[in-house]
Amino acid sequence: MKVIHVLGAGCPRCLQLKKNAQAAVESASVDYQVVEVSQIDEILKFGAMMTPALVVDGELKIQGKIATVEEIAALLK
Repeated sequence: MKVIHVLGAGCPRCLQLKKNAQAAVESASVDYQVVEVSQIDEILKFGAMMTPALVVDGELKIQGKIATVEEIAALLK
């Protein structure tokens, strides 16, 4: 199973990004697990300098904004 990491400290923007990521996985019918990462040392290991951030398959794809369901689904294809 592939993994999407949602990086953030649990703020409303981070939670919205997590919801959007889960909706994107469902709409794209792909086998991904959405994992929330809130520890700052773990967030920094991904190279993120701003949150919320999105990591797909270990690669930082989006940071500092709430990606839409459509934007995330496009990353998963």
